[in-house]
Amino acid sequence: MLQTEYLRNLNVNYERIRLDRKPEENRYQYCILNRGGIRGLLPCSLRYINGEAYLYYDISSKQNAAQRFGDRCVGREWVRDLLWSMEQIRQELERFLLDLKNVLWYPDQIFQDLESNSFYFLYLPYYEGENSFVRLLEFLVDHVDYNDETLVDCVYHMYERLESIGDAYLQGQIFEDGKVLERMTEQEQNNMPEEKGTALEEIPDEGEKGTLSQRREERRGFWGFFDSKRHRERELRDNYCAEMQKAMGGYAVAEESSYEEEFGRTIYIEEKSEETERVRRLYTSDDRLAATVEKPVVTIGKKKEEADVVLGDASVSRLHARIIREGKEYYLEDLNSTNGTFKNGLRLQPYEKRKLEAGDEIKCGRVVLFFR
Repeated sequence: MLQTEYLRNLNVNYERIRLDRKPEENRYQYCILNRGGIRGLLPCSLRYINGEAYLYYDISSKQNAAQRFGDRCVGREWVRDLLWSMEQIRQELERFLLDLKNVLWYPDQIFQDLESNSFYFLYLPYYEGENSFVRLLEFLVDHVDYNDETLVDCVYHMYERLESIGDAYLQGQIFEDGKVLERMTEQEQNNMPEEKGTALEEIPDEGEKGTLSQRREERRGFWGFFDSKRHRERELRDNYCAEMQKAMGGYAVAEESSYEEEFGRTIYIEEKSEETERVRRLYTSDDRLAATVEKPVVTIGKKKEEADVVLGDASVSRLHARIIREGKEYYLEDLNSTNGTFKNGLRLQPYEKRKLEAGDEIKCGRVVLFFR
């Protein structure tokens, strides 16, 4: 199991991975990785601390996919760009005689520069762990935009092919299958009507047998499965509420009849509604309201398209920090910001979470906010 952590050293943010055993530094993959300059890979250095070996990956000014899309949908354009970047890194690794299976495809190990939209991948020399690409596809299944049937069909098809073919699927076929996203995007830009049934028919299906009607039936079953997945939590919540109402109703009747028998008529006392939970707010240093913290996750940054609280200061990162509500508690989390996130003057490590209390000072770069 990978032992990872995020930390800051001087002006650089790192993801650090502790190695299980002392590496053979003279082996080729360590030498070429330490040399650097491989386009699309995170810069890496090997360090020793108290006899333990660590790989330090420079993640400054970048966001990983797991954090960026924790509460948001993944769209077609992002998946298309990801596949294109994967094809580029595959070619780059072949050029340097490196093994593609040593790239960690976990969502929290895939980083993106939000200014250039370039992707960066983490290469772990001589990695012998599980197939991390399965985890990436599972992440896409959970976060994909279900309003885009072409995208969902494509992700499902990739998942199915990976299970049947294995790692060989990543050597080229997956990128051919992903081209359906590019073709459909061009079609939409040209205002051309989408032909029915093109989503799976355009994806190469070599070596697989089955009639068109069978494939359509599979697709219907797939959509039915994920439709039930989307509504499962709502159904459980509704059933729970119904059971609670039934139980509370029975309890109330029993209590009322008991009072009637022993003490005569029961005097009705109007129930006072429970005090509503206080809505928290963010205020500026001159006591102006900056934002109301109403959503479970409120993101702070200067990128208008993705931040809930937009701070137009050059010291603030595009996605700088976020406030997370868990039950009645609130937490402040740094989002690998360049100039740091501070709670009451104490700096958070990249992706670190700290509990917030009313009156706490939050500092993002040079901008000071108060949580009340």
